[in-house]
Amino acid sequence: MNIAWAPSPNYRTGRNRRQVIAIVNHITAGLMPGTLSWLQNPSAQASAHYLVTKTGYIFQLVKDEDTAWHAGIVNQANWSLYDGTNPNYYTLGIEHEALTGEALTEQQLQATLWLHQQLTSRWNIPIDQDHIIGHYRLDSVNRADDPGSLFPWNRLFADLTAIEPVPTQSQVNVRVGTTLILGIIIENRAYAPVRELGQALGSQIDWDSNTNTVLVQPPSTGVTAGKVRIVVSNAVINGVLIDNRTFAPVRDLAESLGHQVGWDSSSKTVIVS
Repeated sequence: MNIAWAPSPNYRTGRNRRQVIAIVNHITAGLMPGTLSWLQNPSAQASAHYLVTKTGYIFQLVKDEDTAWHAGIVNQANWSLYDGTNPNYYTLGIEHEALTGEALTEQQLQATLWLHQQLTSRWNIPIDQDHIIGHYRLDSVNRADDPGSLFPWNRLFADLTAIEPVPTQSQVNVRVGTTLILGIIIENRAYAPVRELGQALGSQIDWDSNTNTVLVQPPSTGVTAGKVRIVVSNAVINGVLIDNRTFAPVRDLAESLGHQVGWDSSSKTVIVS
């Protein structure tokens, strides 16, 4: 997933010697493209680090290392980590394109889930209700509906806590006939991108965006929170989802499709015949 840089002039350089400890979620109460233009307008005196649109597109307006102006006014706060200083200095702000009372789209939810994954990992932010909050926790008077009752807190936390870190990977070559595929080694097993490997093995690969499913000929791969289950005929293969690409163990997938797999240690190449 990509992030487009759309700089806003509304920020302070640095974080006043504070560390990022939390994420504050917002809704824009307006729609694109006007909401992006407003956050880039000096007259607004407001910004956020990120804006997630209804179509699942992500803009970054302020660098993480700088202070965005998204939650500086505090009014009857109900947040255990609030220490009486400006929350902008130690939080990241994510705006979501939506009108008041609207729910996020599925594309938007998947995009913000991915973004939360990146930010919690990068800044070592715990995944709990004290470290991932809504604006209303800081201003319960004027921002009581920000991000609103339809914001998918339960699903966001469930999906974030279900995601397991992907083990450290090293690169490996996978050769199928004359086709060379760049794969990875995870825990002494070779993985390759499903589309490239499946097509090299003569299988048709499709993607069903409605069900988040990779289709390998008649079998299917269901993707849930970073884990991949690949079904080929009667064989069930466990794979991984990395950067929105599905990886399958080369030996398991190739052998389930009737191919033989060898290993050339001198060139670090998996050979499929």
